[in-house]
Amino acid sequence: MDSAEARGRLAESRIAHLATVDETGRPHLVPMVFVVAGETIYSAVDAKPKSSRSLRRLANVRVHPAVAVLVDHYDDSDWTALWWARADGTARVLEVGGSATEESGSAIDALVRRYAQYRAQPPEGPVLAIDVERWSGWAATTGPDPIAPTEDAGV
Repeated sequence: MDSAEARGRLAESRIAHLATVDETGRPHLVPMVFVVAGETIYSAVDAKPKSSRSLRRLANVRVHPAVAVLVDHYDDSDWTALWWARADGTARVLEVGGSATEESGSAIDALVRRYAQYRAQPPEGPVLAIDVERWSGWAATTGPDPIAPTEDAGV
């Protein structure tokens, strides 16, 4: 799968998994909803129940901004339909509110347009912005010319 197809599949997905690393080097993986705008992925802290608005993913990004975002499709009855797409990039935490940037406001607006649940209760932020440096992926196919896996292919 080439980078354009990986980007397209990731952008069309409704949920992704965000991988960050904490201050001790331990991985942290969480699901997230998101929107892709250009070469940036946006996600925001929303009103879903959490123990705190100071999320581990945000603290991790402030220490180690390198992150990965993964989406995948699995079909137990048809392994020729399997695929995954990943975005590797550098994350930034954007504040919202009084000192909000135009970027964080645009990200919230895009998330509200994408997810009906946010129309009733828009995310309050902060916003996580991931500047993608590499789109990659893998897909299984049938037929004479299967898509070759990328260097880190695997399911």
